[in-house]
Amino acid sequence: MKAIFVLTLCLLLRGSMCSERCQHQHKGDNERFPKDFSFGVSTAAYQIEGAWNEDGKGLSIWDTYTHAHPERIRDRTNGDVAAESYYRFEQDLAALKKLKVNFYRFSFSWPRLLPNADTTVINQKGIDYYNMMIDKLLANNIEPMVTMFHCDLPEALNQFGGFTNAIIIKYFRYYAEFLFETFGDRVKKWITFNEPFDYCVLGYGKSYFPPLVHSPGVADYLCMDNTLRAHAAAYRAYRANYFQRQGGKIGITISSRFYYAQHKSGDEDVVERAMQYSLGWLANPIFGKTGNYPQLVLDDIRNNSLSEGLSWSRLPPFNEFWSKVIRGAGDFLGLNYYTSRYAALTKTPAGEIPSWEYDSQLQYSVDEKWKQGNSNWLYCVPQGLEDILKWIRDHYDNVEVFITENGWSDYGQLEDTERVDFLQAHLQAVLNAVNDGCKVTHYSHWSLIDNFEWNMGYTQKYGLYYLNMTSPNKDRIAKKSAYYYRSVIDGRKILHSLN
Repeated sequence: MKAIFVLTLCLLLRGSMCSERCQHQHKGDNERFPKDFSFGVSTAAYQIEGAWNEDGKGLSIWDTYTHAHPERIRDRTNGDVAAESYYRFEQDLAALKKLKVNFYRFSFSWPRLLPNADTTVINQKGIDYYNMMIDKLLANNIEPMVTMFHCDLPEALNQFGGFTNAIIIKYFRYYAEFLFETFGDRVKKWITFNEPFDYCVLGYGKSYFPPLVHSPGVADYLCMDNTLRAHAAAYRAYRANYFQRQGGKIGITISSRFYYAQHKSGDEDVVERAMQYSLGWLANPIFGKTGNYPQLVLDDIRNNSLSEGLSWSRLPPFNEFWSKVIRGAGDFLGLNYYTSRYAALTKTPAGEIPSWEYDSQLQYSVDEKWKQGNSNWLYCVPQGLEDILKWIRDHYDNVEVFITENGWSDYGQLEDTERVDFLQAHLQAVLNAVNDGCKVTHYSHWSLIDNFEWNMGYTQKYGLYYLNMTSPNKDRIAKKSAYYYRSVIDGRKILHSLN
């Protein structure tokens, strides 16, 4: 009886944003993606490369953190070996070729290239490794899309404050120029930072990630502020010194959920508040009209700061100089979307005083009908992807969007039907947005292979390919979702079943 009830409920809810099975409603007659739409997959250096102290690589904060605090990783593992992609890129390349992807989004390890974080020591073996990757990708008609920074800050920078020290703006700018000089003749798609909100709030606010700073509402805000300045400095350097001869594009990847009003009254105000405290925090200075943080965020935090006894705001607006530098400093907006939430205003906000949670005055909830992955935060809400893309279209003059991550966690099974459902539903959401005028040009699934998932270690699997960690060759084995994604890419059309 329960199965019949669930099936009936699924049929009734089909096409809504919440369903027992992860699916999404097709809109319009066109089921095909535009001819120039690009499909890819993503990885990150620390999560797959291994070779943590080999061939001249310097230490990152994830090296020092996992070694000093193995108890903080769910299965007490680390990225020392991981998928051994530093030595096994040919296996990754074979997987990429089988998927028939148009591009591969991966990250450079800053400490592998510049062990001291600056150009006093340049590691040629690191350069050789990434040159090899880029050249082999291009030889197989796979475009490299490179993320400059994906969480693995050089430990050398952490010694004097990391992202809370404004000197990182200069360090990152010269790191970026080093990358343009070394690889920019072949790399035409650059992402400066991946998910600043996450590494700032979790690393400098909640002390959940390295560098384990517990300073909510202060250090995490400094981190995001310096990240935006560093991004803009790198962007302006590229446009001034490299664009004319290299002709590439530069963006930043921002992670965000979409938010729905928990209560119908005042729903627009709540949605706007929730979106400005997440996506808007980092996107508005670059892609908005003011070159500054969202005004409601500035006002809230200034008022809260003064009520706390401060003589200044914990989040001051950018001055005229920085507003001019930051505004428009992006050729595309990279979006990492995984899930959504309901939001509601609350008189007793969660979090410490001060903190992002307290400043936002919001509480969040989920729908019990949303399908949950093998992560306590991950629910399948494909409607949220369609709606966040429309929100970007309407708020940021329809800027070009690269979906740089979108994925589903499970336990690593090869018959990963739930991931196939997730893929189908979210690709449909993307296509609906494209057909509704959103300038979405790239979709990248997370991830190519199962990898080290930060504090969750290897307990959560996101890969299209299963990684056999115990096999001598770290075999990559295609899951059902890999065959599904290949079929979509091959036909440039969403499939409703996999033959």
